Amino acid sequence: MRNRLLRLVIFVVVALAYSLPAAAQVYFPPALGGRSPEAKAAAAAAPKPAYDPHDLSGIWMGTGNQGGRPTNTLLGAAPPPPMTAWGQEQFNAHKPSRPEADESRKVPPALGNDPLGKCDPLGYPRNLGTFELITTPTKIVQMFQEGLRIREIWTDGRKIPDDVDPRWYGWAVGHWEGDAFVVDSKGYDGRTWLNGNGLPHSEDMKLHEVYRHPDAMTLEITITLDDPTAYTKPWVGRTQTFHLLLPKDRSELYEAYCVPSEEESFNERLRDPAGGLVSKGNK
Repeated sequence: MRNRLLRLVIFVVVALAYSLPAAAQVYFPPALGGRSPEAKAAAAAAPKPAYDPHDLSGIWMGTGNQGGRPTNTLLGAAPPPPMTAWGQEQFNAHKPSRPEADESRKVPPALGNDPLGKCDPLGYPRNLGTFELITTPTKIVQMFQEGLRIREIWTDGRKIPDDVDPRWYGWAVGHWEGDAFVVDSKGYDGRTWLNGNGLPHSEDMKLHEVYRHPDAMTLEITITLDDPTAYTKPWVGRTQTFHLLLPKDRSELYEAYCVPSEEESFNERLRDPAGGLVSKGNK
């Protein structure tokens, strides 16, 4: 389904490039094949926006999303601390099949149990790839290209209650400390994986993030993960760098949904038979 989606996206981008007037064109972030020549030309010609260290708005793309080859960008590729017995048990039970998974753990997609295979939300921070930040008076909305799902970061001074129910993208609050935007969050649904290799987390996971905007084109994010149920000590991440897509006022996230009905059909017709499984549609 994802390959079919990418082919559709590339077709739509090319069609838009040739059908819309130049003044009305919109420019999408790269799919696996990269940006169109028109989008690259528009980005090269676009002026850099005025620099404001507190203006985080725009579409930001991480360096691990270029070139079509997934890389380990979780917490800036900082090595994880040792797992607890519970964490190791969860890790062993996860059967990944994504390209970024370790070869020693990878299984055919039909035999895997990655939540992505059922179109479950990726959750956070796994979904931290290409995203848009939208600022309002009371919150910053983080919209992810994968599924166009959103994460709300409240900036109105509220605190996260102790008894929150877990959500796919957690509960987050943020505030400014000088030119650093500091975000604390918790209440993440334990069904999500941290990455495509199946690293686990529990519902006790808390994240501490620091966003810095050192120049008009750069956003830096550093994440510390604290989950005593899954890991024996806090996991201190390395700084991840994201670049602003230009033109800022015309770039858009393309629609990249995982549709359950399409995924189920694809599994029955191709993925399950390839893994040696017989499904209802292939009996």
